[in-house]
Amino acid sequence: MKIYTKTGDEGETSLFAGGRVRKDHIRVECYGTVDELNSFLGLARTHQMPAVASLWLERVQNELFVIGSDLATPMDAHPTWLVRLGADPITALENAIDWMDEHLEPLQAFILPGGTPAAAVIHVARTVCRRAERIAVMLAAESPINPEVIRYLNRLSDFLFVLARYLNKEANESETRWTVRG
Repeated sequence: MKIYTKTGDEGETSLFAGGRVRKDHIRVECYGTVDELNSFLGLARTHQMPAVASLWLERVQNELFVIGSDLATPMDAHPTWLVRLGADPITALENAIDWMDEHLEPLQAFILPGGTPAAAVIHVARTVCRRAERIAVMLAAESPINPEVIRYLNRLSDFLFVLARYLNKEANESETRWTVRG
């Protein structure tokens, strides 16, 4: 099977359950940004990190594929093969956040993104996640989407922030506090 189909050469793409939209449609922008986020998480996993963190990120990467297919399928389409995101992955993120928080010093100030290479990439992923969430909110204003997607992306950005802190702590990397200079 060839990777190229030439069906997008005119600036349109197919949705999962049928139908075509322009490649600059907000739906495509949304699941494309989720794909970008997934790629940054894959990049982060190439860096040294505790095994539990890599396992969490692998799970998240799989969940982001579910979200991508969910977003690529309008809510009024009901293909039998589609798996839509449910609430359980959100609970898993919350549990991981709580576990990491137990191992971290309470946050006393804003911190600058950075630290270890893994943590720095996670901070980039967090900002991409926030963008994906904003685009999902815009898409939801235009067309119904699975509400769990927005909840998940919101919680995922929190998870990624705490994960970056956790990775730095585990590597004995200090956090840089934001300081106002005037």
